[in-house]
Amino acid sequence: QVQLEETGGGLVQAGESLVLTCAGSGRIFHDIAVAWFRQRPGKEREFVAVVSWSGGATEYAASVKGRFRIFRHNGESKVSLVMNSLRPEDTARYYCAADSFSGYEVADFANWGQGTQVTVSP
Repeated sequence: QVQLEETGGGLVQAGESLVLTCAGSGRIFHDIAVAWFRQRPGKEREFVAVVSWSGGATEYAASVKGRFRIFRHNGESKVSLVMNSLRPEDTARYYCAADSFSGYEVADFANWGQGTQVTVSP
């Protein structure tokens, strides 16, 4: 079991950047894959990005590829999501998720944080 806490959300204007951080505890952090998902109003939770346990492999949703980057800092038990060139359609609650194996679906991850709100104004 791993506990996750997201920080870094806020209100920004279109074109600006934000960095979200997921802090993990309760389990050896470097042994698990970590992903970011988001849930926009009235929509289902969707995959954003994932990083492997080693940090050597990353995957991104098509909608964020080239604008978002995911990094892990195993020595600090943290994973960052750097979000550049934000758009109003990126407005959502962003969730950190973790599990033994990487994936792209909500069902692939058993451990979730409470989320952090990102709002992008036009």
